[in-house]
Amino acid sequence: MFELVTSEASYYKSLNLLVSHFMENERLKKILHQSEAHILFSNVLDVMAVSERFLLDLEQRVEENIVISDVCDIVYQHTVNHFSVYITYVSNQTYQERAYKQLLQDKPAFREVISQLELDPKCKGLSFSSFLILPFQRITRLKLLVQNILKKVEEKSDRETTALDAHKELETVVKACNEGVRKMSRTEQMISIQKKLEFKIKSVPIISHSRWLLKQGELQQMNGPKTSRTLRTKKLFREIYLFLFNDLLVICRQIPGDKYQVFDSAPRGLLRVEELEDQGQSLANVFILRLLENADDREASYMLKASSQSEMKRWMISLAPNRRTKFVSFTSRLVDCPQIQCVHPYVAQQPDELSLELADVLNILDKTDDGWIFGERLHDQERGWFPSSMGEEILNPKIRAQNLKECFRVHKSDDSQRRKLGSRNRQ
Repeated sequence: MFELVTSEASYYKSLNLLVSHFMENERLKKILHQSEAHILFSNVLDVMAVSERFLLDLEQRVEENIVISDVCDIVYQHTVNHFSVYITYVSNQTYQERAYKQLLQDKPAFREVISQLELDPKCKGLSFSSFLILPFQRITRLKLLVQNILKKVEEKSDRETTALDAHKELETVVKACNEGVRKMSRTEQMISIQKKLEFKIKSVPIISHSRWLLKQGELQQMNGPKTSRTLRTKKLFREIYLFLFNDLLVICRQIPGDKYQVFDSAPRGLLRVEELEDQGQSLANVFILRLLENADDREASYMLKASSQSEMKRWMISLAPNRRTKFVSFTSRLVDCPQIQCVHPYVAQQPDELSLELADVLNILDKTDDGWIFGERLHDQERGWFPSSMGEEILNPKIRAQNLKECFRVHKSDDSQRRKLGSRNRQ
């Protein structure tokens, strides 16, 4: 609880520096157009005002008694009433990053001033961009701090109730922040993909507010062994390119000019996959993709070869998400399941990957021999692939059981609320 207070004080001080040292710098104000400054700094003044008010309430609690009674009640009140400013700030992140890169590229004067300001001892060697990302880091860290408080409070106590309430509200804000970022970047991505597609079949409108990209990439399509008169086998595979969205699969061939010619498509719900038994080197990492109803309203099958075992598994799980994974997930409430703890942070490189923070604990749902794990993070049930070198497997069954117990505890209030809602709906 004390760490929550002291870290808020440190965070507020850093926000203050972002505003006074960078945003209000006279030289920078002259260089930046009003619209550029707005995109770059967004509603940081609102965020700082919210942090100041929050910190005052936390400090007042410490002044009442150095042995702090509780802080989660304060966290809950501020999250419900004031923390929506974080959603606005974080949702702007895609535009903020792009504007910053553009300014560094197009305005040498901006680049020069930023470099000089970063050298000031007040910045303690931190870059301008590391100050801009502070609000996103803070709202995520607050949730983790409340989670850690929840691990230590007595069960069925008042502190547990306030910690559960605060965690639930913070979870809502963090999810809204993540969703805001996703929506902005997804819309831009969909526009970019639409421009690259040329339809050989009946055109499908790609851009939709409820559609986003899950995975894209090249696979080899098997032509079937055809032998010419000279007994030389023709090329067994040829390249095809897949764009997999949350509700649609588009199958293309790459054509000159960074374009893709679409020759088939199918709703994602009508896809089925099947692993091919290994039949030697030429058929390693081969799987069958069935379209129960394709663009011509008929069934179609594709025999596809991936570049590696992990790539094949990743495609199969993405194409047919309801297939059973090697291990059953946390949500099935298993007593035990393989787990891994993150020891190196990881930033997702592909849409089907999962970004990891230090100390994240995940259930292992599937793994490949070439070093990839498909995991489900315990604290938010987010799923995705990551390199196995990013974590260490938790071999002690008691620690795994404790991790699950803590996770169930955090989410039990959500479950009881869902059950109440469900019984109301049935009534």
